[in-house]
Amino acid sequence: MKNLILSSLIIVGLTLSFTSCDDETNTGGPSCFNGLLDGDETGIDCGGSCVPCATCDDGIKNGDETGIDCGGSNCEPCTGIVTKSGQITSDETWVASNIYVLAGKVVVDDGVTLTIEPGTIVKGQKGTGSLASALIIARGGKIRAEGTSEKPIIFTSIDDNIEAGQQAGTNLNESNNGLWGGVLILGYAKGSFKGDVTEVQIEGIPAGDTFGLYGGDDDEDDSGVFKYISIRHGGALIGEGNEINGLTLGAVGRGTVIENVEVVANFDDGVEFFGGTVNASNLVVWAQGDDGLDIDQGYAGTIDNSLVVQGETSDHAFEIDGPEGAYQAQFTISNTTIKGNQETPGGEYADYRSKALGATNNIYAYGFKESSDVELDNNGVSQNFLDGILTFSGWEVVGFDNNIFAEKVAKDQEGNETESKIILNPDFTERAATWTSKVEAGSETVGADLTQFNWTYSKAKGAF
Repeated sequence: MKNLILSSLIIVGLTLSFTSCDDETNTGGPSCFNGLLDGDETGIDCGGSCVPCATCDDGIKNGDETGIDCGGSNCEPCTGIVTKSGQITSDETWVASNIYVLAGKVVVDDGVTLTIEPGTIVKGQKGTGSLASALIIARGGKIRAEGTSEKPIIFTSIDDNIEAGQQAGTNLNESNNGLWGGVLILGYAKGSFKGDVTEVQIEGIPAGDTFGLYGGDDDEDDSGVFKYISIRHGGALIGEGNEINGLTLGAVGRGTVIENVEVVANFDDGVEFFGGTVNASNLVVWAQGDDGLDIDQGYAGTIDNSLVVQGETSDHAFEIDGPEGAYQAQFTISNTTIKGNQETPGGEYADYRSKALGATNNIYAYGFKESSDVELDNNGVSQNFLDGILTFSGWEVVGFDNNIFAEKVAKDQEGNETESKIILNPDFTERAATWTSKVEAGSETVGADLTQFNWTYSKAKGAF
């Protein structure tokens, strides 16, 4: 008789559990403290008190759901796949217990804040051209992605078998690139654009998509916080010779925080700055297909304590272009280590182009080929160097030969090579010799503090 009553109660409990989970007190009602996902329990466990109850679509721990609380305070977070596409028009939070999939371009609108919890994984779907996946923070929108060294926020490809709670998958490596797009943050700070216009369309986004506009006059503009982020396997092609960078910063203001960001295996550039005033520190770029750190259109901020490790197809560690309009902003790169690749067909230290002006200080470079060089690509750049508005100091280079400048040629505005009398001038090469010194590997006194990168995927995989 006692067993019959107990069986009846269990049947009633099972029936109720699918329709209501509001038992806050857990007095004989359903609970999920066995650590299984809601709905995954196959029978009566937990001593006969745990049965299926609420779903886990919201990714919140059992016991936290409003109105469908299961009372199971010890339950593990539920794991779900949440697909995102199109525009985000109201504030929302992405939680670490879910994996978020970018189906095409996902745009955080003007006035909207996207918050991403530490440890969250975001995966981009495959696609090229207009179907390329990317997360775009439009002007006036904000991202608050604050990972930690123990729980970085990871952006990767849908092909990556990484799961929630992990920091790396097992099926992709630094040679797998172009599998999705990347992350773009756009702001209202100044840039130096052709025709002295105040705003332009970011590369990687079709001209018809107005959320791709960047530029303005607010150098203090705040696009949010982006810390302890790892961006992997991106750079999808959107047009002939046009790919998305790992992290694109378009006219981002100095009110924005960019710290501890890693880009691995991006088909195009690692991090590219288009104008803007934002300062960035502790950047890591590994195995990029083109350039590591790229500056364009009058970037006026400082990049400090960074690392570029070239891969098999990398081009330049630095590619620096100057202002395009009347606004003559100057960049600063300081305390950075760049590692070459002996097998890379290109693999140069740096390329300064288009009347570049600014300062590159305290650089340690090693692992490059004997033929690698620092390129000053036209007479305008060379003249800026002689005029003291393109400056270099404190470079320590393993195997560097200062005489390489004597054999360089310049390029005119159409890209045609022309003999550069400035570069052949002894005054040029003598001045170049003052900012470089040849060192033995391991004896450097400048460069990045590599301990800041112990949290990265690159460090875990032995990139440096």
